[in-house]
Amino acid sequence: MKDADTIVLPRLASTEVDVEDPWGEGHDVAPQPATHPVRWRVAAWLVPALLTVALCLVRAGAPVPPTEDAPTWGIAGSALMRWWAEFLGTPGPAVRAVSMVAITAAAALVGLLAARLFTPRVGLLAGVIFALLPTSTRYAQEVQPYALTVFAAVLATFLLVLAVDRPTFGRFAGYGAAVLLLGLSHGLALLLLAGHGWTVFAFRRGVAGRWSAVALLGALPAAAALGLFGGQPGAPIAGSKLTPDVLAATPRELFGVTALGIVLLGLALFSLPLRRSAAVYTAWAVVPPLGLLLVAQATPIWLPEVLLFTLPAWATLGAVALARVRARWCAVALVAIAVLGAPAQLARPAPEGREQATGDLARIIQLWTRPAGGETPHGARPAPAGE
Repeated sequence: MKDADTIVLPRLASTEVDVEDPWGEGHDVAPQPATHPVRWRVAAWLVPALLTVALCLVRAGAPVPPTEDAPTWGIAGSALMRWWAEFLGTPGPAVRAVSMVAITAAAALVGLLAARLFTPRVGLLAGVIFALLPTSTRYAQEVQPYALTVFAAVLATFLLVLAVDRPTFGRFAGYGAAVLLLGLSHGLALLLLAGHGWTVFAFRRGVAGRWSAVALLGALPAAAALGLFGGQPGAPIAGSKLTPDVLAATPRELFGVTALGIVLLGLALFSLPLRRSAAVYTAWAVVPPLGLLLVAQATPIWLPEVLLFTLPAWATLGAVALARVRARWCAVALVAIAVLGAPAQLARPAPEGREQATGDLARIIQLWTRPAGGETPHGARPAPAGE
């Protein structure tokens, strides 16, 4: 009688869960080499960037929407755009060009970050969804700091992921520079740090001290530049008083179309489990609005436009949900998003809106550049009283 063949059982992995890895996802294990073809990894960021450029060109002839006080609470909250406008003197077209480049780079980074944390398919879907949102291309055409703020938010989150995965001085220095750019783009965008902090303390408490120091160093210069420590700010950041009507209008202001906001919020519900990859985006999408909501209880500072830097997170959470279905259903969903956003994408505001916004911007720059004695700077012409 023959002996039975001996079966060697593989050694089972340890079932102990690390304190900093409560879901047992094994983040400390070296990642496996990517098996996705290079073309898919390139497409994840290149396609969204090209699509954004195309949509920006479609809207290139559109005048700035008529908003009486937009320059006041927009550029006044952005030290970086204020300095850029002062340097150029006549900043309209040049600042719009900066906005277009920023939103294009943001779309590429959205795809790149999602491809790194999930798969190239998720990255491609996330970047395309972000590009199709009407507010993405709308603010790429305006003399406002929000496109630059969105780019800075995506860049800061991307560098945070790199820094916590491999905590080196260079990576944290890059993250600190991105935080500085974020704060100089718009002071209220520093609310993103609350989301970053939640992610770090929940999943990487070992680097929490370094993160706190770098985030503080990056945020302080921006706060000082905006005059929050007794300096002389260019103008106060004033928004709306929070009312039920204002709050109900937020999805339309944020996503461009209320229906698009409902669709993305619904898709995001399927991606909100607090596992690490999704938790980065959950904190990014949810924590800053909650922070602004709390601040708005004490002062009229509710600005839906400031929350545009959460759009990449909502787009990625929607992409994570779509990536679970077949390709044809993904295509149907993308077409639906494009159709819902088409009216807003193709909308052409009244031409007088651009003249009004440009006149307001000129007056603000004149105030910024006026000497302490009150004289008009050499070469500057006071704005007519009728503007």
